[in-house]
Amino acid sequence: MAARTLNEWIDGLQGRGRYTFRREEALSEAGMTMEAVGKALIRLTKKGRLAKAKEYFYVIVPIEYASAGAPPPAWFIHDLMAAMERPYYVGLLSAASLHGASHQQPQEFQVVANTYIRPVRVGRVCIRFFTKRSCQATRATSVKTPTGSMYVSTPEATAIDLIRYAKSVGYFGNVATILNEMVAMLDAQRLLEAAKTEGNVMAAQRLGYILEQAGAEKIVEPLANWLKACDLHAIRLRPDRPAEKLDAHPVWRVIPNETLEIEA
Repeated sequence: MAARTLNEWIDGLQGRGRYTFRREEALSEAGMTMEAVGKALIRLTKKGRLAKAKEYFYVIVPIEYASAGAPPPAWFIHDLMAAMERPYYVGLLSAASLHGASHQQPQEFQVVANTYIRPVRVGRVCIRFFTKRSCQATRATSVKTPTGSMYVSTPEATAIDLIRYAKSVGYFGNVATILNEMVAMLDAQRLLEAAKTEGNVMAAQRLGYILEQAGAEKIVEPLANWLKACDLHAIRLRPDRPAEKLDAHPVWRVIPNETLEIEA
C-alpha cells in the first residue's frame, strides 16, 4: 500500500509538470511514515519509476524515457543544483551543442560549478562537473527547457571555457573544430567582454589564435587590441608539448606546437 500511496503522490507531481522532488518533500507531503517512504522510494527506484541523483533528490521517470532510466538532464539540472545549493551553468561541449555546434555530441552532460562535485549518474546519463570558483561571474543565459529553465554559458563564455578546459574536451584540435562551427554565433564585443570578465590572458591568447586560424579575423580584432596592452609572453598552444624551436605568432604570441586540423 505504501508504494502505491507514494506513487499516487508522484503522479500528482508529474500531473503538475514537476519531475523532481526532494526526499524531505515526500516525508512531509505524502502522509506516510519515514520508514514507509524509505521503502517506497527504494521499490519505485528499482522499478524504474524514479531515478536517484542524490540520497535526498529524485527524478521522476516518464514512460517515454523508461528505457533510458531518466529524462534528459536539461529536465532536472536546475532543480538538482538548487537542491545542492550550488551556483552553476551548463557549459563546454554541452553548451556548444545547445548553441548549435553539433559536430561532436558530448557523451556526458557538462556543468560548471563553484566547487568540486563528483560526477552524478542518473539513468544512463553521466553529469560531469567542472570546477571554477568564479563561475557566478561567467556570462550565462537562462534557456527554456521542457520543465522550466536552466543556465547555459553564452557562446562567447563557452568559447573561452573550451580553451580553459581543452584537455577535458579533446584538446585544441577538437576545440578548433567546435569553434569553427560557433563562429557565426560569436559577437566581437561580447567576446572581448567575456575575456575581460574571465581575466585569463593565456586563454584569450589561445582563443584568438585558434579563431584566427578558423578565419574569424574580424571577430578577434577587439580581443587583439586589448591584448596589445597586456605585455604578452610567448606561450605554447599545447603546454604539455615542447615548443620545438617554433616562432610565436606575432599578434597572439602563441607557439603553434600542435597542428590544427579543423574539420568542416
